[in-house]
Amino acid sequence: MPVETLNQLLARAATFPGTGLRFVDRRERAEWAEWSEIHHAAMRVGRALRQAGVEPGQRVVLIYPTGRDFFDAFFGILLAGAVPVPLYPPVRLGRLDEYHSRTAAMMQAASACLVLADRRVKRLLGRTIAEARPPLGCCTLSDLPAVDKRATPAGEELEGVGVEPGDLALVQFSSGTTVAPKPVALSHRAILAQVRALNSFWPDSKNEVSGLSWLPLYHDMGLIGCVFPALERPAVLTLLGPEVFVAKPAIWLRSMARYGAAISVAPNFAYGLCVDKIRDEEIEGIDLSAWRVALNGAEPVAPSVLRSFQQRFAQYGFRPETLTPVYGLSEATLAVTFSALDQPFRSERFDRRALATENRAHRDPQGLELVSVGRPLPGTDIKIVDTEGGALDTGKVGRVWVRGPSLMEGYLDRPQATANAFTDGWLDTGDLGFLHDADLFLTGRAKDIVILRGRNHSPVEIEHAVDNTEGVRRGCAVAVSWLPEEATGESLLLFVEHRKGVEAECIADLPQACVRAVLAATGLLPDEVVALPPGTLPRTSSGKLRRQEALRQHLAGDLTPPDRVTPLLLAGALARSALAHARGK
Repeated sequence: MPVETLNQLLARAATFPGTGLRFVDRRERAEWAEWSEIHHAAMRVGRALRQAGVEPGQRVVLIYPTGRDFFDAFFGILLAGAVPVPLYPPVRLGRLDEYHSRTAAMMQAASACLVLADRRVKRLLGRTIAEARPPLGCCTLSDLPAVDKRATPAGEELEGVGVEPGDLALVQFSSGTTVAPKPVALSHRAILAQVRALNSFWPDSKNEVSGLSWLPLYHDMGLIGCVFPALERPAVLTLLGPEVFVAKPAIWLRSMARYGAAISVAPNFAYGLCVDKIRDEEIEGIDLSAWRVALNGAEPVAPSVLRSFQQRFAQYGFRPETLTPVYGLSEATLAVTFSALDQPFRSERFDRRALATENRAHRDPQGLELVSVGRPLPGTDIKIVDTEGGALDTGKVGRVWVRGPSLMEGYLDRPQATANAFTDGWLDTGDLGFLHDADLFLTGRAKDIVILRGRNHSPVEIEHAVDNTEGVRRGCAVAVSWLPEEATGESLLLFVEHRKGVEAECIADLPQACVRAVLAATGLLPDEVVALPPGTLPRTSSGKLRRQEALRQHLAGDLTPPDRVTPLLLAGALARSALAHARGK
């Protein structure tokens, strides 16, 4: 019987002993769960959801940290015939007001009938639930109706749901870097097409299929890029919580070595964090030679960061060809292009003036260095078009359009937004780039391009220019252009977060130091540099910087640091949440 849905994929994986998930906590203690255990638990959750009133096709939000409960809930929702909608937990406690409003809006956009949450997370969700008002409320797994474990064969009551390949399997929200996050509707067919394309890259041997991920499970790279391929093979996947990695990046590399994982994936900032934060004594004696594929995606890839990571960890067996830049987006389920797995990453330098004034890529040994993100996945096509949708020649910069079997069905319940995104089956990604020697090179998001005196500039190049400036938090800068009232031309504005513990004198000198760094690297002269406390810049749920939102908040006088997290702040938030929960009953 062919496997055509995620439900069938889980049932098949459950028949392979020795495959499943390994959860590693901050103390590096491991907990093991085979796919068969997860399948059996999900059956019970699925029956409980049906008893609680969840109907096939309805959407159920789940808000969990990385752990076993996430998977029992996620697959339980699927086995009940409903549609899971993973959302992020309230991890930035200093930004709870923003979390409540954004999360409530996403619940409403998904038309969620129920919210399943971790016990500790639920305690903070009162205001969110009060605003979103899901008909069946919010509960934990233990709050669901008890299931008689003596009932006839597990899952018998669920087999009549009749899930089809074209049915909605998952709602994942776009990152929302330039607009509010939009609900992306993905079918079982699209997800399986993506997963099979990803798995076609991995050598078919026992050593090569083991993976490790610390990416959040509400993010497409974590769930679709890591969990589902391990389920489809099936294979062993080791999982860390994202908070574990951020607090102690060395645990990622130690776990890669300890479990002999061959595949892992992370955004660009993570590789830079490892270089900056990991001390030699934390990884003494580790062997990274089993690591074959280190995917780098989800945000602009910086060649300097790749080189630094290669050089820093080569002595531990890390190979130059392991780093693999990729490109994708939620609307394409995940990946669109992959770089070659058996070669070091490729970069080229291009003339800045030609890119800025002619939208043309011309090689220049002294020009802007860009990293290739590779070529399309099997069955996927890309083309570069102008503002009218006309195809552009190789080397011309334009909008990146994508066509393939893993594209979204559309934006959930938003027919006009869906129609705006597609043209004759091609998806407009909103990204700008060009083809060079058949490889795709990206130059930025169309809505984020910095326009100065009629020329287009990548904000990423400006932001990366200050990464090594003393006192600057690496990866925490935002460049925008805007037109002040009564001005004759656009101004270049740069927001920069300073590091924790930096002396006041260094902070005072930071703007001028950043001006010098940007001028030296790009030839551009920022009109204003604003130094900000750590954590001030607005981000998406996956940690991407929101440039236009930073500008909006600045102009409105709202670009302020998060509230200081104290026991009193947390106690107040819990009390208000409890009151909101009580009023909603």
